[in-house]
Amino acid sequence: MTKYLNRNALCVKPLSERVNKLVYSRDLVCPHSYPVELTPEAQEDVEKTAEEICRAKERNAARILAFGAHSIKNGLGPVLSQLMQGHWLTHFATNGAGVIHDWEFAFQGQSGEDVHRYTTEGQFGIWQETGTYINLAIISGAFRGLGYGQSIGMMIDLEGIEIPTDEELRERIAAGCQTNASEDSLETASAAADFLKMKKHFSLSDGFLSIPHHKKENSAAYAAWRDGIPYTCHPMIGHDIIYTHPMNKCSAIGRAAELDFLSYADSVSQLEGGVYLSVGSAVMSPMIFEKSLSMARNLSQQEEKKLTDFSIHVVDLAKSAWDWTKEGEPPMDNPAYYLRFCKTFSRMESRKMTYCSADNRSWLVALLKILQKRA
Repeated sequence: MTKYLNRNALCVKPLSERVNKLVYSRDLVCPHSYPVELTPEAQEDVEKTAEEICRAKERNAARILAFGAHSIKNGLGPVLSQLMQGHWLTHFATNGAGVIHDWEFAFQGQSGEDVHRYTTEGQFGIWQETGTYINLAIISGAFRGLGYGQSIGMMIDLEGIEIPTDEELRERIAAGCQTNASEDSLETASAAADFLKMKKHFSLSDGFLSIPHHKKENSAAYAAWRDGIPYTCHPMIGHDIIYTHPMNKCSAIGRAAELDFLSYADSVSQLEGGVYLSVGSAVMSPMIFEKSLSMARNLSQQEEKKLTDFSIHVVDLAKSAWDWTKEGEPPMDNPAYYLRFCKTFSRMESRKMTYCSADNRSWLVALLKILQKRA
């Protein structure tokens, strides 16, 4: 018989007891004063990217930024927020860790635990507020038909989560059990069952659960929710610290993340004439992009349309001696072949794919400044 670890037996400690390495007020990147340090090649890459974004904006084509968690950890929230406010970019996508760090900055102004220390102590990721509130926000959001990113943005905006009554949840479950139940009713019924289970298990009271976010201005998810800009999360089960908490419900995460994936794929389908930026995401961004582009092309080809006139700009710290622009994909015996974030994008048959080795802070700040000057 298969055995499963019992998360309910874990010793979950208050987040206030955790020592954090990142302090937002100290580590944030102020776009106007941050000292940009780029090589001439990287500066040229930023300038060309800015030109393409401006042209894509004029054409009303998609301008997508996919980024890893370090963009949040590095204090780039203000930069992302200003890119949203200027409507320079139309879609922001990150991974589960990016959302977690962003939320912790909004909740307490700090993030980033010592992985070595807390893993040794058997405490890494096992924190009450992060596990409870993020998981509950996703459970609530899935019940309301929201995506992962939206669910977190709404919780931060409202500074809390609305807990439905048992009666309402049972009514939604019953509606989904009807012979003629619609697909939407079936989906809602399943989400309601998840909510009811967690409500019972944790003795959650009906009504509004207040969760003060004293640092909400730090959050990119909040800024996107406030401005109505797509901000999607693309997680992998077991990758993030919220999976350690007993409140975790992967079925709810699946519902919310599915909506985010389809929202992202819809943005990819609008890339003709547009720009795709992949900053500091070695796995998530290339993986979801290739599947989304394949689906988008499947649909566009049915309408006898093409989806090739877009550029891809990849930015990461890793050095690359291979010229992806001129030489294409390297042979398998070359180590560059295994740079997933380059190999995948080089195969996408786009107008242009470039790779730039640069610090994401300097690159994104430089991009924002150039765009603001051209406004």
